[in-house]
Amino acid sequence: MEQILEKEIERILIDLGAKDLKVQVSTSAYLDKGDYSTNVAMAHSKELGKNPMDLAEEIKKELENQDRIKAKELSQILKIEVVKPGYINFFFGKEYFGDAVKENKFEGKLFKGQEFFVEHTQPNPFKAFHIGHLMNNTIGESVARIIKKNGGEVQTATYHGDKGLHVAKAVWSLQKGVDLKDAYANGHKAFEEDPKAKEEITLINKKIYDESDIEINEIYEKGRGLSLSYFEEMYKRLDSEFNFHFFESESGEVGKELVLDNIPKIFEEGDEGAVIFRGENFEPKTHTRVFLNKDKLPTYEAKELGLAEIKKDFYSYDTSITITANEQDSFFKVVEVAIGEVFPDLKGKLHHLSHGLLKLPTGKMSSRDGNVISAEDLINQIKEKVLEKMKEGEVGADDKDRIAEMISLGAIKYTILRQAIGGDIIFDFDKSISFEGDSGPYLQYSVVRANSILNKALDIKISGDVPEGWETTNVERLLERFGGVVEKAGREYAPHHIVTYLTDLASEFNSFYASHKIIDDTDSNSSYRLAVTKAFSNIMAEGLGLLGIKVPEKM
Repeated sequence: MEQILEKEIERILIDLGAKDLKVQVSTSAYLDKGDYSTNVAMAHSKELGKNPMDLAEEIKKELENQDRIKAKELSQILKIEVVKPGYINFFFGKEYFGDAVKENKFEGKLFKGQEFFVEHTQPNPFKAFHIGHLMNNTIGESVARIIKKNGGEVQTATYHGDKGLHVAKAVWSLQKGVDLKDAYANGHKAFEEDPKAKEEITLINKKIYDESDIEINEIYEKGRGLSLSYFEEMYKRLDSEFNFHFFESESGEVGKELVLDNIPKIFEEGDEGAVIFRGENFEPKTHTRVFLNKDKLPTYEAKELGLAEIKKDFYSYDTSITITANEQDSFFKVVEVAIGEVFPDLKGKLHHLSHGLLKLPTGKMSSRDGNVISAEDLINQIKEKVLEKMKEGEVGADDKDRIAEMISLGAIKYTILRQAIGGDIIFDFDKSISFEGDSGPYLQYSVVRANSILNKALDIKISGDVPEGWETTNVERLLERFGGVVEKAGREYAPHHIVTYLTDLASEFNSFYASHKIIDDTDSNSSYRLAVTKAFSNIMAEGLGLLGIKVPEKM
C-alpha cells in the first residue's frame, strides 16, 4: 500500500511542478492516528512555494478525486486527514483489513533476481563454540532467511580458521596431554609467558603450514576433525545449515599468491621482509596492515583476500554479506579496500555487518584467558530453568525435553535479535524465559494459545468475510503490515524490526482474546474472529521462522 500511495502522490507533485521528489509513505506509529502517514507536504512546501498545510490539503483533494479512487486499493480509503504541521494521514475501511485476514501469506519481491552470499558463525577448530558464535549464528541465520523471504537467492557459508598461530598453540598443548577444550587457552598462556614455549609454538605453526612433521600432522588432523564434528552438532541444534564450508588452510595459499602477484602495484615489501598494504594510499580513512609476515606466511588479511576469490569462483553474487563482531570493524575496512583493488568487479558488492558482544552479568569473556562461556553451556543453563518452570505444566514427560529446547533457543534468539544489530547485549536469564511480555517464550505461548483455540473449533467453518457492523481491531491492522515490516527488515538487514512487530502483534492479540469470546455458537461474528485468530497464528509462525524460532505444539 505504501508504494501505491507514493506513486499517486508523486503524480500529483509532478503536476504541481515538483522536480526533486521526496515521497515516503509509512505506517503510522500510533494505530489510532491513521493506518498510513506521510510528511510529503512539508518536504516539498519550500520547493513549491506553498504553506505545508495548504499543500497537504491540495494533495488530499487530488487523492479524493473520483478518477483517482477508481483503483481498488485507493477506493478502500475510508478517510484522509490533514494534521499540523502538514502530515497527511490515511484511514482504511474494514474490507481492506478483511483482505489481510484472508490473504495472510507474504512473498516478497524486494530482492527478486538478486544473488547473495551470507557468511556467518565462523567457529575456529581447536577453540570453543562460544556465546559469541551463538550470537553471530542467530543474526546470520535470520538475515539469510529474511533475504530469501524478500525474493533473493541466498548461499550461506561459514569460515573456519583451521591454520594459524592459535592452532599451533593448541597443538603444542595437545602434545603435552592437555584436553582439547583447554588446549588453546593453555597454549596461549605459555606463548605469552615462556620464551621457550613461544619458540616451540612458532616452529609448530610453520610445520603445520608446510605439513612437514608426521606427529604434528596427526595431532592436527585429529583435533581438527573432532572440532568440526562438534560444530556440526551445534549447527543442527541451532537449526542452521550452510551451503559451503570454507577454510583458512585453503584461502591462505590463494591469498598468498594474490599478494605476491600484486607487488608492487597494490602491495609492497615492508620491514624485515613482511608484505604490507598501505590502505591510506587507496582510501584516506584506512590504514596500513600486514598481509604476509616476515616468513611469507599469510596473515588473516591475506586469507580474507584469498577467501574473496574462492567465494566468487563458487558463486557469482550481487552482494556478499560477512557478519562478525564489531571488534573486527577496522580489519574489514582495510581488507575490503584491498579486495576491491585486486578484484575491481567486487567493489560495492561487499557488505560487512557487525554486531556487539553477548555478555553475561559476570562480564566479557576471553578464549585467551580460558574463561569462555560455551554456547552449549548457556543453552543448557536456560533449559534447566525452563524445565523447572514446566514442572507444573501439562506437557508430558516424553515431550518436555524437546519443547524445553525449543523454548530455550527461542529465549536466546529473541534476546539477541530484539535490538538493532551493533550494540552489546547483557543476557538476563529470568527475563529471557518469562512467559509474559518482552520475550521469545511469550511470543511462542501466544501462538500456542491461538492454535489451541483453532483446534477446539475444527468443526466450525472459518470465514474471512467481514460481518456487518464489525469494528476493525488493531490485530487486523497489524496483520496487514507484515509484508512491509519484512521488506524493511530486508532493506536494512535488521531482524529487530520483525521482533518489534511480532511483540506488538502478540500483545494486541492477547488483548483481543481477553475482550472477545472467539468461539461462540450464538454469535455470527465468531466465524470471522476465528479467521482473525488463524491469520494471527500463520503470520506469527512465519515471522518467528524468519528469526529462527520454532513454535511448540504446546507449552
